[in-house]
Amino acid sequence: MGAAIGQTLGTAVGVAISPVPMIALILMLFSAAAARNSVAFLLGWLVGLTGVGLVVLALDLEGANGESDGGGVLKLIVGALLLVLAVRQWRSRPAPGAEPELPAWMSAVDDLSAVKAFGMGVVLTAANPKNLGLTVVAATTIGATAGSNGAQIASLVVFVLIASVTIIVPVVAYLAAADRVEPTLTAAKAWLMANNATVMSVLFVVLGAKVLGDGLAILS
Repeated sequence: MGAAIGQTLGTAVGVAISPVPMIALILMLFSAAAARNSVAFLLGWLVGLTGVGLVVLALDLEGANGESDGGGVLKLIVGALLLVLAVRQWRSRPAPGAEPELPAWMSAVDDLSAVKAFGMGVVLTAANPKNLGLTVVAATTIGATAGSNGAQIASLVVFVLIASVTIIVPVVAYLAAADRVEPTLTAAKAWLMANNATVMSVLFVVLGAKVLGDGLAILS
């Protein structure tokens, strides 16, 4: 179990560093139904990550004998995808002095129901290429290294919690002391909007190289 947690720590941090979901959450925290929708979003996020992880563990992509060629090929594909996303993010960064634009769908955050906030949380994990790919890689590694089913589930829970820390902390802080955290949330939103493309491109390069290297190591 310890080995599984150690090997998936980097991918968990990679999922946690997700500026777009964090911006969406901050916008929810300034909406009329902040408490309700932020909790629903957090639950959707947790369900999305856990669901993907459980499906991968059930498929047993690594097989009974540990890391297999199938797992290696999967990591090569995910690593290559992350490097492609790094290039796209770098090219999409705003010009110096330009005002960064929010995705069009974020304009509807103020009017979300709890069900839609929950669905958004699921989509930003299970349908987000970066988060989906990293969660699949992490679950594949857990399946190969954690041993028993109980250890695999425990390792997945740790992964999900670490990958969710940037969503859990703002929600809990807001529920505990909304007035105190609002200035911090405002500053965080501005910084994330301005630096989203640069942060993500660097993250994609680092994680893509790591996952690609792991895949090559398995296949060699």
